Amino acid sequence: MLTHLSIRDVVIVDKLDVGFAAGLCVLTGETGAGKSIVLESLGLALGGRADAALIRSGADKLSVTASFSLDRKHPAFAKLKEQDLDRDIAIGDDIMLRRVIGSDGRSRAFINDQPVSVGFLRELGELLVEVHGQFETHGLLDPATHIEALDAYRRVKSGGAPDAACLAAHTVWRGAAAALRAAQETLSSALAEEETLRHHVSELSKLAPKPGEEQELTATRALMRHGEQIIKALAEARAVISENTDVEAALRGAHARVARVSAQAAGKLDTLTQALDRAAIEAGEALREFDVVSNSFDANPAALERAEERLFALKAAARKHSCSVDELPAVAATFKARLAAVDGGADEVKRLAAAEKTARTAYEQAARALSATRIEAAKTLDKLVAKELGPLKLEKATFRTVVSAKPETAWNDSGMDKVAFEISTNPGAAPGPLDKIASGGELARFMLALKVVLAGSQDRATLIFDEVDAGISGATANAVGERLARLAKTVQVIVVTHAPQVAARGDNHWRVSKTSRAGQTSAKVEQLSAAARREEIARMLAGEKITDEARAAADSLLSGPLS
Repeated sequence: MLTHLSIRDVVIVDKLDVGFAAGLCVLTGETGAGKSIVLESLGLALGGRADAALIRSGADKLSVTASFSLDRKHPAFAKLKEQDLDRDIAIGDDIMLRRVIGSDGRSRAFINDQPVSVGFLRELGELLVEVHGQFETHGLLDPATHIEALDAYRRVKSGGAPDAACLAAHTVWRGAAAALRAAQETLSSALAEEETLRHHVSELSKLAPKPGEEQELTATRALMRHGEQIIKALAEARAVISENTDVEAALRGAHARVARVSAQAAGKLDTLTQALDRAAIEAGEALREFDVVSNSFDANPAALERAEERLFALKAAARKHSCSVDELPAVAATFKARLAAVDGGADEVKRLAAAEKTARTAYEQAARALSATRIEAAKTLDKLVAKELGPLKLEKATFRTVVSAKPETAWNDSGMDKVAFEISTNPGAAPGPLDKIASGGELARFMLALKVVLAGSQDRATLIFDEVDAGISGATANAVGERLARLAKTVQVIVVTHAPQVAARGDNHWRVSKTSRAGQTSAKVEQLSAAARREEIARMLAGEKITDEARAAADSLLSGPLS
């Protein structure tokens, strides 16, 4: 609910702070006292159109701050989360909307002192306050909100099982339809390039690229290019060792001779014997390694040519398919998969088409079940609204909720329906949209009747009715006041009124008046005590001169029970 409104330098308001309470909040005052300025200032805080002409004479800017206390489940917090503005708002804290307009017409908007766009401020404001009056109204006048309002009312009365079933069925159907479209697009694309695919698959299958092959071939080619030179160097090195003698045999001969006399040398020849043995072994291994290494180098020009041709073929294929040589195996696998889509794609499309048809049928059944609950809720809603119209001096009017089918392209997770609230103000006249048929006063009373019936199912934190009693008096004004009081039991209601019957129903009462000082006129808002409230209602009954009879009538209104 709205808890506080702070206004600075708006028209005739220099400084004004008003604290609001729950229930039915009544604002009264003489015509021209400034009630409209209070509402227009609130509208600025909610993102209304900026106008530098509203700045008080002599001031360089105006500012308005509106504070709201909300349940954490209120949709406003989800909207704040979209902009990452909810993190610093502790549970129990107010949400403060502030608007500043400079004399140059520039406007700035803030939420809890964080700058935001005016557009976002307006979106948030529409979730918090709904205004109904003779000349300005929104909310339920927007046909797009009618299905939301009917569904909220229906859920309160019958629960949300049909909604959940429809949502789940729609999710499955959309998923099945998306899978079918993807398979159809893949098949269509594959069929269009089937011949090319078969050529690529054949070509790459013959080439049979392997991961890491390019690096391996490059290294092999480098060795083969220098193979002859390496083999020659190895042969020359071997010749240096073994050209004049068999080194291994010489070392073994020396070892044998030393070994024969080692026993008589009292161990002094043991180290030498061991060294000669190791040397003979190492020499033999070195000579054999010469042969092994020499044989590993292939200096065959034909083998080099084959390696180079293979490498060139791989690189050519990589250029053709705009990839690296190492990526060729993956490219080949992709082509094979796409070709497989051609070969088995038709069967897959048939399977997915059957699944999509089944899912669609399930969605249609769930959506029709949801439609049935909407139609039943609409009948109940229409009957209840009709009961409210007579006492509001709308006895000749009719209200109806039209539930009709949307085109298939507009089906969604909330079903296949569109909902419209329509009225007819005269017998025999064709029903039509709310804002096109009713006059200002009638429209506000229609909205009051509808809001009373929908009470408890709406998310708005505050409802404002601006002179909803215009053009009525007596029993009709009393009926308006009684319904406002009933509505205020479920949501904060602020009403600007000239009808004492309405004012007497308020839980809290504020009077708006003008004062003049040093040639300056200012508006002020004061919350009335019980005695002051009695005087104000008596004034509304009697006019400028308050009589004892008017005070007695005020007492009667203030003490009268709800009808």
